[in-house]
Amino acid sequence: MINRNISLNRGSYKQPNIFGYYGNFGGAYVPEMLYRNVEELRDQYLRIIYEDSFQQEFKALLKDYVGRPSPLYHAKRLSEHYRTKIYLKREDLNHTGAHKINNAIGQVLLALRLGKKRIIAETGAGQHGVATATICALKGIECVVYMGSKDIERQAPNVARMKMLGAEVVPATSGSQTLKDATNEAIRDWINHPDNTHYVIGSVVGPHPYPDMVARFQSVISEETRAQLKEQEGRELPTKVIACVGGGSNAAGAFYHFLDEESVELIAVEAAGLGVYSGHSAATTRLGKTGVLHGSKSLVMQTEDGQVIEPHSISAGMDYPGIGPLHAHLFESGRARFLSATDQQALDAAFELTRLEGIIPALESAHALAALKEIRFNPKDITVLCLSGRGDKDLDAFMKAFEVQPKNSYEQDQSVI
Repeated sequence: MINRNISLNRGSYKQPNIFGYYGNFGGAYVPEMLYRNVEELRDQYLRIIYEDSFQQEFKALLKDYVGRPSPLYHAKRLSEHYRTKIYLKREDLNHTGAHKINNAIGQVLLALRLGKKRIIAETGAGQHGVATATICALKGIECVVYMGSKDIERQAPNVARMKMLGAEVVPATSGSQTLKDATNEAIRDWINHPDNTHYVIGSVVGPHPYPDMVARFQSVISEETRAQLKEQEGRELPTKVIACVGGGSNAAGAFYHFLDEESVELIAVEAAGLGVYSGHSAATTRLGKTGVLHGSKSLVMQTEDGQVIEPHSISAGMDYPGIGPLHAHLFESGRARFLSATDQQALDAAFELTRLEGIIPALESAHALAALKEIRFNPKDITVLCLSGRGDKDLDAFMKAFEVQPKNSYEQDQSVI
């Protein structure tokens, strides 16, 4: 088992030290069968992804296939409602409907350069699975996606998309039958096929170098944001950046090029489920403690004897009992502020955005939107919120809530706009 539990401070939040640690969190804790795979990635990923040929192909696909740069949209009615200026980073407009495509392209291109002929992935909400299946179809490479049985039921449209793209979707039937269990099954597959298979992890979790690698591929979000703010506001730095955090890939991308800009407040929003202390939650920074999960040391929701506590969220992509080591470090160091939103608050926020701006957000993104009610804004603030995905996949949940949805808060509060 690889375990380099040494923390070296490089003076930057962006990259881990040479052993994969962000402060006290990170590293690589993997079975011996995967030692060679992880070492191969660690030794080669930086060299490969910064080669001119890789960058040219990666950037060309982001531009011509994904449709980047994604717009930075001034949400005027939402801004008026909260008496501040709010921009939405429209990752929902990417091909496949979420930010996940950025990382999927990068990792599949890397895998091909490493000579891998088979791709596996895990998925919760299905967006990472769809993105991975999409790029595998584009490149003509075998794709197997592991997905919790519960998530397969509640994300049926994405399951159909993956199958249409030629991926094999394998249900995870153990445990809570959600993202954690799909990840467990993917790791077992990787152990059994170490030579020809690359595991495309969808978030900033897993053994080093995955958290750093995924953050680098997703950093295009904040790279574009800085340039777009310069064009629209005459300044590169916002006052606040808000993003939802399950494992944390969209937040890592939205925060990345602001991490060392101390004037920018970073706000991460977790899933409180039925309530932080209800026993049905995924608010890791409130409920977790240091532990090892899926190959890295981070904050994990666990019992006193170290057994993982099953998380809950209405959002399949937020239903994870830990967070990536970068986010654990941002929490512990105080660099980022962590909030949480319940299932109902996320639903309310989704309906509010839809009726104010004509944009139906993914339930994951709705958690970030819900935080707007908890934040004290200055009218001169410039806030960027990462709209990580679109809500097509969540229409069933929205329709179930529709008939019992209370009168919208923005309708009740028109007098204060």
